[in-house]
Amino acid sequence: MNPGGLNNPSIAVTAPRPEDIGALPEITLLQTTLDIFHAMEQLDTLRVVAVAEIDARAVSFDTLGFRSVKQWLAANTLLEVPAAARILALGKMLSRQPEIADAFNTGDISAEHAALIGKFCETPPRGMPVEALGACRKVLLDAATGPAATTMTVRTCIARLERIFESDELPPSEDTERNEFHASKTLNGRVAVKGDLDAVTGEMLLTALSALTKPRNPVDDPAGSRTPAQKRADAFAEILRRYLDSGEAPVEGGERPHLSLHVNAADLARSESDHESAHPDGEPDLFGDRDVATMPWMGPLSIATARRLACDCHLTPIVMHDGVPIDLGRTSRTVSKKQRRALIARDHGCAFPGCGAPPAHCEGHHIKHWADGGPTDLDNLVLLCRYHHRLLHHSHWQVKIDADRHPWFTPPSTVDPFKKPVPAHNRAGPQAA
Repeated sequence: MNPGGLNNPSIAVTAPRPEDIGALPEITLLQTTLDIFHAMEQLDTLRVVAVAEIDARAVSFDTLGFRSVKQWLAANTLLEVPAAARILALGKMLSRQPEIADAFNTGDISAEHAALIGKFCETPPRGMPVEALGACRKVLLDAATGPAATTMTVRTCIARLERIFESDELPPSEDTERNEFHASKTLNGRVAVKGDLDAVTGEMLLTALSALTKPRNPVDDPAGSRTPAQKRADAFAEILRRYLDSGEAPVEGGERPHLSLHVNAADLARSESDHESAHPDGEPDLFGDRDVATMPWMGPLSIATARRLACDCHLTPIVMHDGVPIDLGRTSRTVSKKQRRALIARDHGCAFPGCGAPPAHCEGHHIKHWADGGPTDLDNLVLLCRYHHRLLHHSHWQVKIDADRHPWFTPPSTVDPFKKPVPAHNRAGPQAA
C-alpha cells in the first residue's frame, strides 16, 4: 500500500464536549457533525493502512501472547475478532490493488465500496479478458466515488459487468465457487447472518423455507403481526433443529453436534419469588452469579429460556467444588422414549388449540417444571411443537391436565377477556363438550 496517498495523516477536529452539543447553533452543529465524519473517514483509512503494515512486517505476535494480528487487535481495542479480520483483509487487498488503494486513501471511496471493487478485481468473471480489467476497475471506481455513491449503485455496476462478460463455461449465478456464508456474533448476543449463494443452493434454501412458512392458526398471532422475515427466521431455526435432531451430522469433538447448555441447578430451580425474598431491601445483586445460563458458542442465556430447553433434553449432572468438577453423573433424558410414545398416543401431536403439528416436530413440556419439583409423568406433561413450547414459557398462556386427564389451555386476557379454558387440539369438537 502507499501511505503517501493520504492527504494529511495529522488529523485534528475542534469539537465541543458531548454535553455542550445541545447548545450549538444549528449551522455550527451541522458543520461540526460533517467535520467529525470526515475525520472519522481519514482515521478509518489510517487504521487500515497501519494494520496492513503491521501484517506486512510479520510481527512476531507469539512473543506477545497472541496467535495473529486479529487476536492482538481484539484484545487491545474495542473491536472483536471478525471486525478486526475485515480490516486486515481490506488492507491486504489494497496492498495488491494500488489503484483502489489510491482512491480509498484520498477519501474518494468508502471502505465498503473498496472491498466490493477489490473482490470483483481479484475474482473477475471467467469470460472477462485480462486486458479489460483496467477499464472495468475505472468504471467501478467512478461509480463508487463521492457522497452520492451507494452500495446498490456499485453492486448494480458489478452485476452489469458480470453479465457483459458471461462466458459459455458457467454463468455467475451458477458458480458455486463464489458462494459465501457469514455468521457473526453481534454485541447484543445475537448472530447476524449474511450470504451469497448460487441459484441451485438458493433454490434449495427457498424451497425448504417455503415449506415451513405456511400460515399458522389465528390463535398464535391474532393480529397477523408476524412479518415474512420473522416467519422465515422461524423456518430457518426449524431447519437447523431438524438437522441436529436427525443425528446425521459428522462427529465433532468425539460426539455428534448438539446444543449444549450449562446452568447452575439452583438457578434453574429458583423462582421469581425466591429472587425477591433474597433481596428484601429491593436492591438486587446486579453482579451475582444467578439467572444466567451459558452456551459454548453464544455465551449467556436467560434462565427462562434455559427452563424451556430443559423440559425435554438429555441431562448430565456435574458436581462442582470451587469451580472444579469432582463427580460426573450419568446422562439421562427428562422424557423417556416410553413416555414420549404415551404422549403421542394421547396428544397425537402438538396439543395447542388449532395446531396439531406432527409428533416428530414436538417436545415434551413439563406443566410444573421438574426443577420446581414437577414429576416427569404423563399427568404433568404435554406435547407441544417448538413454537408453542416457546409460547408457553414466554407468555401468559397456561396449560393444565383436567379431570379428563387431557390438556386444557387457558388464554391470556389479551386473547380472551373471560379466559375460558380451551381443549387440546385433538379434543376440540363434540367430545370436548
